[in-house]
Amino acid sequence: MAIDLKGFNPLQALKGAAQTMAPTSVASAGPVAGGKDFLSLVKDAAQSAIKTGQNAESLGIAGVAGQADLMDVVQAVGNAEMTLQTVVAVRDKMVNAYQELMRMPI
Repeated sequence: MAIDLKGFNPLQALKGAAQTMAPTSVASAGPVAGGKDFLSLVKDAAQSAIKTGQNAESLGIAGVAGQADLMDVVQAVGNAEMTLQTVVAVRDKMVNAYQELMRMPI
């Protein structure tokens, strides 16, 4: 069974990160030029992932009740799955970066 994810970008939640992350000094803890600070970026991405999951859940419930189209339910679940995979990949990268920092000699 093929899932049509036409137009879906699994990295959309992280799109802003590539645009706003500009080379800055380590002493700069505020927002980067023309964008948000890192904490806001992560918070927005997490909220977007949560909304995607909630949308899939509500469409799934509506589908079981016979109030939603099956293709919409399948697409929402596929979007939620891709978002979850993206969140897990980002988490793994952040954990690896933290571990690398901890291994650095002072």
